[in-house]
Amino acid sequence: MSSRSGALSSAATTIRILIPAGKATPTPPLGPALGQRGVKAIDFCKQFNDRTKKILPEVPIPTLIDVRSDRSFSFVIKNPPTTWFLKRAAGVEKGASKPGSEIVGKVTLKHVYEIAKIKQQQANMQHLSLRGIVKGVIATAKSAGIEVVN
Repeated sequence: MSSRSGALSSAATTIRILIPAGKATPTPPLGPALGQRGVKAIDFCKQFNDRTKKILPEVPIPTLIDVRSDRSFSFVIKNPPTTWFLKRAAGVEKGASKPGSEIVGKVTLKHVYEIAKIKQQQANMQHLSLRGIVKGVIATAKSAGIEVVN
């Protein structure tokens, strides 16, 4: 978890955290991260679980939580990490412990293309070409020890 805050005390603090879809609980690490900023963790958990109830349980959801000085909050959920999609498509639980010399699974170019189409929907990727995103997914696969085949 990382947070950033501005120089002014009235600035919002952003918490970046990975939370399993539909499984937010006020336990560590989420509860303390919100509690130390004066936010009732149970309120966040109810909203998060409601917003992610249509996503498969346990899917890791990158979440940005903005906590304002009045202890109110808002949050943005993003698509799961590229490595999660790749590991799922390859049918493996973990990436390679020695990327480059170890291959733990294989995915097809069709898998890579479908992952790239999902990632392209994210706001921070919309300006990129699908080809550029595909190249990024292939690079991520290589770094996770997942081979891309035709």
